[in-house]
Amino acid sequence: MDGVIVDSFDQHFQAWQTVFRRKGVNFTVEDFRRTFGQRNDTIIRDMMGNAISRDEIEAVNHDKQEMYREIAEGHVRALPGAIELIKSLKDRGFKLAVASSGPPRNIEMVLRNLNIDRYFDAVVSADDVTEGKPNPQCFLLAARKLDVAPEGCIVIEDAVAGVAACKNAGMRCVAVTTTHPSDKLKQADLIVDSLKKISVSDIMRLLAD
Repeated sequence: MDGVIVDSFDQHFQAWQTVFRRKGVNFTVEDFRRTFGQRNDTIIRDMMGNAISRDEIEAVNHDKQEMYREIAEGHVRALPGAIELIKSLKDRGFKLAVASSGPPRNIEMVLRNLNIDRYFDAVVSADDVTEGKPNPQCFLLAARKLDVAPEGCIVIEDAVAGVAACKNAGMRCVAVTTTHPSDKLKQADLIVDSLKKISVSDIMRLLAD
């Protein structure tokens, strides 16, 4: 979702940076790019150390999510071509799922703000899985919810961990370079700089390969 459907990079970064600053931790844009797409508990341990307690992880995560929603509510921006591609795929009979490392309230807010929640047949959030990307659990669960075999799925991703999770799931992958350069996403089957460059025909060709 983040970095694929919605341009939320600055909003998430601002929320993380503020919350970590309160804890005396310097969180740079390089840190954000490196951890983008991972579960929040993984990011917090990465920045604050493995000795951090579960209670503190939950407190930091709660503060970060509340701040993100406060910043983003009413200011959600779709990335170029995303909504058009979603509508085109739905019109052609594709089953669609969101598989995000974000919590349910974030996903609900984004889909509601963009008025696209009706296009998705399934949603997988961080609350639905025990392992984050690059573990393929979220994508495999999304496939089960859609009742589609992994080899019949195409994942659209922007994060390095997300591309790895897709390939670990045995799925094909389209990578969009919204948050990482193409050389970091080379595991993907197709790399584009915008979803405006992807058509339903491109998706069908990937499935046929």
